[in-house]
Amino acid sequence: MSFVRFAARRVAEMAATLLVASFVVFGAMYLAPGSPASFLLAGRSASPEALASINAQYHLNDPFLVRYLRWLGDMLQGDFGRSITYRTDVSRLLADRLPVTLLLVAMSLVVVVVIGLLLGRIAAVRGGATDSTVLVTTTFAVGTPSFVAAVLLQGLFAVQLGWFPSSGAGDGLGDMLWHLTLPAIALALYLIGMLARVTRSAMLEALGSEHVTVARSRGVPERQVIRRHVFHNSLGTILTTGGLIVSTLLVCTILVETAFSIGGIGQLLELSTTTKDFPTVQAISLIIVALFMVVNLIVDLLLPLVDPRITLGTRGAAA
Repeated sequence: MSFVRFAARRVAEMAATLLVASFVVFGAMYLAPGSPASFLLAGRSASPEALASINAQYHLNDPFLVRYLRWLGDMLQGDFGRSITYRTDVSRLLADRLPVTLLLVAMSLVVVVVIGLLLGRIAAVRGGATDSTVLVTTTFAVGTPSFVAAVLLQGLFAVQLGWFPSSGAGDGLGDMLWHLTLPAIALALYLIGMLARVTRSAMLEALGSEHVTVARSRGVPERQVIRRHVFHNSLGTILTTGGLIVSTLLVCTILVETAFSIGGIGQLLELSTTTKDFPTVQAISLIIVALFMVVNLIVDLLLPLVDPRITLGTRGAAA
């Protein structure tokens, strides 16, 4: 299958999936108990006229399908609606908060890739006690949820030692990097263990392959064998896991941002869900779904480049 044809098919599939996801997201919020009107009234009694005004402003009395189609049409034009909680355009909220979340995810991804690949490679190549130590360490990492890691790191390095800020995202790039260091580590800890184990398993499998034995018998230096024949042949499996890692980062950032009071879209989603801010929840949910699909598309397009045995549209299978 040609690259252009495959990309076009995947984009069409993404559009169809987003359409279904938009219906599910909108329907879930429509069926959720409570209503935006109850939040706006904050428990106060309201006259029928005031309640009717609120319902008319947010189209709460319109039929489900009418509300969905109006919302979908606005979304296609880049209009995410108006936040019920913050009384401002959702697009403005996203523009203010999305960069913080993307920076946090990027920092966490760098930590995961660098440490995870390093630990996995060391464990596979050295074996013995080093391999056992890495396995024990990664078992601890995989068994520690992001929220628990956030609380532990915050209590030790922010509260007890005072080395890092305990909350907030900071102002300016340098200050933001400093504020997001602990959250990035908390977000990355579980995924470091996952990537290290996947890298170790993939490299151990490659080490036992016939072409590695042949390369060694021909006198190829061990470092070159590891780099060209072992690590390179493991990249397909590692890259596939990388797509899952990015998707997990996007989900887990909600917990970490809440623990560290970071004003990103994760914390915004949690607060908006609590206050029944339907437009904000729907917009963020669709953005997360879209990011998932974009990540998977990128992985599928890169796999044939790192592993010629894989063809477009066959993830993880040799051609």
